[in-house]
Amino acid sequence: MTIMVIRTFILYIVVIFSVRFMGKRQIGQMQPTELVITILISNIATISLENTDAPLTTGIVPILFLISFEVIMSIITLRYQKFRYLVSGTPQIIIKNGTLDQKKLKALRMSVDDLLESLREMNIFDISEVQFAIVETNGKISAYQKTPYQPATKKDVTSVMHTTDPPYIIINDGKLLHRSQTAAGITTQKLEKILKENKTKIQDVFLMTSDKNGNYNIIKKQKKG
Repeated sequence: MTIMVIRTFILYIVVIFSVRFMGKRQIGQMQPTELVITILISNIATISLENTDAPLTTGIVPILFLISFEVIMSIITLRYQKFRYLVSGTPQIIIKNGTLDQKKLKALRMSVDDLLESLREMNIFDISEVQFAIVETNGKISAYQKTPYQPATKKDVTSVMHTTDPPYIIINDGKLLHRSQTAAGITTQKLEKILKENKTKIQDVFLMTSDKNGNYNIIKKQKKG
């Protein structure tokens, strides 16, 4: 029992030192190489704790090797831009000039729900408010709002604003969401009229949102080729 406690304490110190040496990034902010190293270190430490018959060095040495390897990789990626792009990738623009790049979204294997969830985390509940959005190399989405929707400053003129709920997703990738349609107060006749005015059909709509005040936004599917 005493040996187990000592092994656990030593490995704890080694892992803490290793993670601390890698930096203070959170899990969601890690680059691919950093995340892989962290997972490997955790697995190696677990194996060393479970297999008490093996020398403790069989766990410590690989951990120290991985940390050394990560330091070397960091130096190389800082020095050589092309290698950094090869390992970590490059940021991908998914919304430009207010237009959603559907092909890029699918290439990133990101659904509309994933995108809207990330926007809501930034207190953006309507995709039509976004002027520019980019997926960073760590998977995080950064968004820049259109000028009318940007937070007001002391220089801005105050005005009376009416409170309303966030817009509902009415159509998601060509599929009508009946619950959201009912919640937004959009009748079938009204929906047909909106689609007719925009010269489109449900199956041709990539995303449609609408609030209870009747303000809607439609993004049509991009034609292949």
